Amino acid sequence: MPESVPVRCPACRREHLYTVPSYPCACGAPVAPPLNRLSEPSVVTHRTWDDDWVAVRCTLCGREDQWPQPDLGCPCGAILRVPVNGAVRPLGEDGPPPGGGEAPMPPRAAFQPVAIRTARDAVTAAALYLRWLGYRDVRRADRRQPNGIGLAARGVLAQVDPTVRPASPRDVECLWLTALSESARSVYFSLSGYADDARGVADRLGVPLFVLDLSGTPQPVNSPADELVADRA
Repeated sequence: MPESVPVRCPACRREHLYTVPSYPCACGAPVAPPLNRLSEPSVVTHRTWDDDWVAVRCTLCGREDQWPQPDLGCPCGAILRVPVNGAVRPLGEDGPPPGGGEAPMPPRAAFQPVAIRTARDAVTAAALYLRWLGYRDVRRADRRQPNGIGLAARGVLAQVDPTVRPASPRDVECLWLTALSESARSVYFSLSGYADDARGVADRLGVPLFVLDLSGTPQPVNSPADELVADRA
């Protein structure tokens, strides 16, 4: 059963009952950040990618992955960061599981989406999907993308476009060129879909295109995307 704790807003002193969300480990077990009941929540004044993620180890298989840092919005307008137990580490600094070897990997469970309400949710959904495909070290890309947010992992460069306009051919070409310069595969996630000519460019260049629906499930919209899902990285 999901853990719930009382959380008092430091700004207005209003109290909330917060239920921590759980996410599916690659082994299929639900994983949730362990909440720290002894520490007070803090108000988020400036977001950074590293602060938005926390390292959590699956109690079933021992695999450690990065999951969204728990937070909640107060009606007064403050965003509260709920404290958790354990060290927070930037994405891409995953260490080996206990024992020094790779954790056993059972068959991959079905992807569990995260509902999209904000641009940050769209980035989280794309990052979780890349991890579900098999890319463990998902992090914020070093290079800024012309539109949206860049995500990177070993062998892949993704762009998440949470804007209200369909992605253009230039958006797809810029991502492909950047990924090509880094010898990485390119993947595009868009909240508003793609212009028809953008799909044509993506098919020609072999760029997988996904549309993010509001449930948080990326939907493949071209053959390269279908092949990527079938391959599961």
